[in-house]
Amino acid sequence: MNSFLLAAAAPGNPVADIAHQFGVTWQLLISQIILFVIVALALKKFAYGPILEMLELRRTRIAESLANADKIKAELATTQAKTREIIGQAGAQANKIIEEARAAAAKIAEQETQRAIAAAADIIAKAKQANDAELVRMKADLRKEVTRLVVEVSAKVTGGILSVDQKQRLADDANKQLANN
Repeated sequence: MNSFLLAAAAPGNPVADIAHQFGVTWQLLISQIILFVIVALALKKFAYGPILEMLELRRTRIAESLANADKIKAELATTQAKTREIIGQAGAQANKIIEEARAAAAKIAEQETQRAIAAAADIIAKAKQANDAELVRMKADLRKEVTRLVVEVSAKVTGGILSVDQKQRLADDANKQLANN
């Protein structure tokens, strides 16, 4: 390097002439080159290097994020398919439950209808029994009344000549004849 500097500084050298015209001092130029190299190395190590590392880290994170996004999309598609399947199953189960409820309602309606028919038959039977009992009671009342009227009419017709025993016998005969009819 020293030989290069001495050759450049020698008079008559075209490089030396051009350097002299531009006001270049070789010592200052060399010191500035050394300082430039030192600053460039310092910037590379302390500024440019960390920036490149940060950019590479970001590039890696972005690639990971894209991979995760693709993975999440695939999981989302799988989850949506499972959700559709579960919703379909739930719909099928709901339809089954509805059909079972309809069948149970029809069965209960049939049971209630049978129960109502039985209750109506029971009411009719009780009404018939009550009617029969009332008929028997009315017939008994009618017999008593007819017997009383027969005895009264007989007493008036015979003019009160019947004794108590004869009246009783007449009443008994009238009751027997009414009972046979």
